Amino acid sequence: MRRKLLSGRSVNRFRFRLFQDFANACRYFLIIFDSGQWIFWFLSSKGNEYFCEVEEDFILDRFNLTGLNNEVANYAQALDLITDNLDDEIQDELRGSLDVQARLLYGLIHARWIVTARGLAKMLDKYKRADFGRCPRVLCQCQPLLPVGLTDIPYQKAVKLYCGRCEDIYSPKSSRHGSIDGAYFGTSFPHLLFLVYPNLIPPKTGPVDVVPAARGANETDGNKRSRRARDEQETYTEGMSEGISTASAALKADRYRPRIFGFQIHEIAKLQRWQEAVRDRQVTKLEELEENMNSTV
Repeated sequence: MRRKLLSGRSVNRFRFRLFQDFANACRYFLIIFDSGQWIFWFLSSKGNEYFCEVEEDFILDRFNLTGLNNEVANYAQALDLITDNLDDEIQDELRGSLDVQARLLYGLIHARWIVTARGLAKMLDKYKRADFGRCPRVLCQCQPLLPVGLTDIPYQKAVKLYCGRCEDIYSPKSSRHGSIDGAYFGTSFPHLLFLVYPNLIPPKTGPVDVVPAARGANETDGNKRSRRARDEQETYTEGMSEGISTASAALKADRYRPRIFGFQIHEIAKLQRWQEAVRDRQVTKLEELEENMNSTV
């Protein structure tokens, strides 16, 4: 009797969640097709928290959309859907496919918008609130992250999160955010933001100046980092027992190179040459250590 009661509760919870999802879908449907606010619906959807609102005058300026007609199928209809000018008859016929193309078009427009002065200002507000997360490294002291793409071509690489303190990139924690196309943010955005706002360039040491986290959040992050360190240590031990070379794994790791419109930043390129020299010395030490361990066995 108890099992039946528990199963009945779980079924009721499942039905309640389905009802909530259905209610949200209906609400968003009414917003789009009754109120005519596709961009508001897109930004309100779960998983799109990284995006900011692109102003309508930027979208309506065809100069800003040069070349996107070759990237998006049904370009004219997708643009009409974004700007809420699509005919009802076309909506009924191509509603499903147009929604996918409209997402792609808005993402590519978004990549161009966030490198403008007004777009940088909007993304700056999200950066100060740490909407993109914080760096998981201990020495970075919860430095806020910025989204970045590894390529400007869509359907190639997912979005990554760039830390201005350790100058490394990380994958988003949420699977919803991890499935966002990196081309929707481009390869230039975080580095251009630091060039426009040089006072935001984080120091290599010392406390973080942008929005300090609460005490409870720091304790939670500390627990997560300790668990992550234990997992990494276990993985390292297992790898050594299986005969995997740490030096070879370090050499295979790809290094992220900051670029603005395809060109490496001079100061960062200079710093990376020094970092790569240090890395090569560390790899050499690892190889010597492994040779000594193999000779003693």
